[in-house]
Amino acid sequence: MELFSDLALGVSTALSPFNLLYCFIGVLLGTAIGVLPGLGPVATIAMLLPLTFGLDPVSALIMLAGIYYGAQYGGSTTAILINLPGESSSVVTAIDGYQMAKKGRAGAALATAALGSFFAGTVATILLALAAPPLAAVALKFGPTEYFSLMVLGLVASVALASGSLLKAFIMIVLGLLLGLVGTDIESGAQRFTFDTPELMDGMNFVALSMGVFGLGEILRNLEHEQTRSVMVKRVSGLMLSKEEFKRIIGPVLRGTTIGSVLGILPGGGAMLSSFAAYALEKKSSPNKAEFGQGAIEGVAAPEAANNAGAQTSFIPMLTLGIPSNSVMALMIGAMIIQGITPGPNVITDEPTLFWGMIVSMWIGNLMLVLLNLPLIGLWVRMLTIPYHLLFPAIIAFCCIGAYSVNNSTFDVFIMATFGLIGYGLIKLDFEPAPLLLGFILGPMLEENLRRAMLLSRGDPTVFVTHPISLVMLLVAVIMLAVIVLPSIRAKREEAFSE
Repeated sequence: MELFSDLALGVSTALSPFNLLYCFIGVLLGTAIGVLPGLGPVATIAMLLPLTFGLDPVSALIMLAGIYYGAQYGGSTTAILINLPGESSSVVTAIDGYQMAKKGRAGAALATAALGSFFAGTVATILLALAAPPLAAVALKFGPTEYFSLMVLGLVASVALASGSLLKAFIMIVLGLLLGLVGTDIESGAQRFTFDTPELMDGMNFVALSMGVFGLGEILRNLEHEQTRSVMVKRVSGLMLSKEEFKRIIGPVLRGTTIGSVLGILPGGGAMLSSFAAYALEKKSSPNKAEFGQGAIEGVAAPEAANNAGAQTSFIPMLTLGIPSNSVMALMIGAMIIQGITPGPNVITDEPTLFWGMIVSMWIGNLMLVLLNLPLIGLWVRMLTIPYHLLFPAIIAFCCIGAYSVNNSTFDVFIMATFGLIGYGLIKLDFEPAPLLLGFILGPMLEENLRRAMLLSRGDPTVFVTHPISLVMLLVAVIMLAVIVLPSIRAKREEAFSE
């Protein structure tokens, strides 16, 4: 009964006019961002963080969440129609979706993507509502020892699941941890890595860093690879699936939803990894495997269900434990901190309106996306005709205004510009920036819980292995690290990511 009363609170919160408006703005922006290749939800949310200062916390987080899962919908539209994925998680959808469009079945592909995403989003929302409260109740029993071990496990998992080189992912984690140490030590009051610069005494500005690495860095990369976008499909018809097509997508949607729901919770997982895993499974197990690459409807249904489920279940560790599972969730934690909300298991009890309002708004947002995407396909495709060299000056100006408005400081603008160049350099050197942001967010919390645990144990380091929960998590982290460095496992991992 308590669950129903909590959901009733969420319904009343999500259906308020302002929250409905911001949910609509979020999914609309997310769809547009998903359609336009190169921007992505990480860069967009980073750029919009300053705008959330003047908003109610519930409205702000509902809007940012809508941008994230809305981008998963938008990315599939251009992937199917013009073979140009707007989002990294839609790359796999383009393989069979575009072949379906070339055969005149674009409507069926788009309907499959919309229905699969809506079903997966609904299941993931229910899972979030059911799993989050008991998980948060368990987390409330965690002490600093358990939290430290949990964060170590999260960082190790993010390295294991990061695409590309393990060494480069580890370097990014360490760099993020070091950047998180900049500022004044809470315990001793000593300055660390500030170089006698007053602006750094309160730490590195999260908004400036994220906007630089993910906003400006992506803009510079896109300018380098700007391409002419030719719109090949101007009119789409046949949005209704046949009985045979509907039967064929049921299994892939269910399997994709399951894979996405599990991988979305894991650090480093989320939408992109979920869509690739779901496609790989269908390609190996489908009775129609010969059609894959030639326009198999299963090749659209599975990854689209998986990426939306992965996007929404990634909110579970963020809302219940205060641990981000990917770079978008790290930004969401940053937004919560900006709003004066402490991420962690207390969010459910201290901010029930925020927690349950966000959960219900996700289902409403998914429904809005189905109603938005199919009727407005022509509008989304026309957006691709806007030359990128006209978009990027406006984006850069918006970034500068946003970075300045946080503290009314030109220093933050220079920080953003510096990290923009650093972000571009990381991309050129094949470093994935996402682990850097995870390390930056988790670094201060990791240090705080380590020092608190050591104080409570009077300097005894064995406290981390004498607590059963802490010991289990550290053992899992060690085993995971040992497994991924094995030559055979590492070779298969690199082969899988390359594929």
